[in-house]
Amino acid sequence: MLESIEAGLSAWLLPGVSALLALLATYTAYRLALALTRRFTRSKAVPRIFLDAAARALGVVLCLLVLNGVLETAPEDLPLLSELQHLATLLLILSLTWAAVRCTSAIGEVIVTLNPVLEGQWKRARKVETQTRFLVRGLNILIVIVGLGAALMTFEGVRHVGGSLLASAGIGGIVLGFAARPVLGNLLAGMQIALTQPFRIDDVLHVQGEWCWVEEVTATYVVLRVWDLRRLIVPLQWFIENPFQNWSRNTADLLGTVFLWLDYAIPVEPLREEFARLLRQAPQWDGKTETVQVTDSNDRALQIRFLMGAPDSSQAWDLRCVVREGLVDFVQNQYPEYLPRVRARLVEDSDMASEQ
Repeated sequence: MLESIEAGLSAWLLPGVSALLALLATYTAYRLALALTRRFTRSKAVPRIFLDAAARALGVVLCLLVLNGVLETAPEDLPLLSELQHLATLLLILSLTWAAVRCTSAIGEVIVTLNPVLEGQWKRARKVETQTRFLVRGLNILIVIVGLGAALMTFEGVRHVGGSLLASAGIGGIVLGFAARPVLGNLLAGMQIALTQPFRIDDVLHVQGEWCWVEEVTATYVVLRVWDLRRLIVPLQWFIENPFQNWSRNTADLLGTVFLWLDYAIPVEPLREEFARLLRQAPQWDGKTETVQVTDSNDRALQIRFLMGAPDSSQAWDLRCVVREGLVDFVQNQYPEYLPRVRARLVEDSDMASEQ
């Protein structure tokens, strides 16, 4: 046993040293070329972005290519040579898949970088970013599937099983289709969302009673950032099958309302003047919408609606709170007798007896 191990080690001595030296030389040369390239190129240049994204993966690919070349030139009678060649080939396929995924992700980063969010062009930039990120994730999934398939095909057992798999492909496809229906549905829904653009990255949505922003769009679900910093994870299929509100579809401008219930005797004109004064003092007001209307009434009070505009949903919420607080304070100080109240009439026992 020991003699066979010593014989194997002595046989691998020269090829092993050659492979190690070749790997060290390749890695050193690659690191030197990488350092020179980074020194003489701009960090925001398109080739530099690709290089930075795939630098590690490309280094591994080069080293594995050299290792495969050294193993191909090794004597065929070396022990465990075929196993090592298979392992090197398998690692090379996986590293090529890794490099392809990194380069594909870099394509998305380049497209997003070339379409920055400029003043007056935010809608187009968000549209490009949403479509790009979804398509890049879909392409990465396809690359990983192809890479894993190529890696599995290096095994003899998998290749031999291929014929029987093709024979049962019809039944297997039907079973797989039913099993993967939610996943496939989300993928198709994501493709439809990427093309039709019902929402984009950073759009403000109102989903299931929550006020939130679109933070991330993946291949199967959307991450929504709720106003209190919670994260709402919603499958893409849900957006195809259910209605939702998009508060920044075309513009971010939004109207806000404040409702007050006051006594019938309240004069509306002083409220209108105080509302106008509060708006002109509020930095959140967009300077456009300013409306006061009596929108409802019942047997006890009037409902007065104060309508105002703001540049976006966050400022609209702050403006509503400021105006509501100011109006309530104004009524409490100037017209406290006109706050909503329950009217009642006291009747003495003698009056009740006379009525009977």
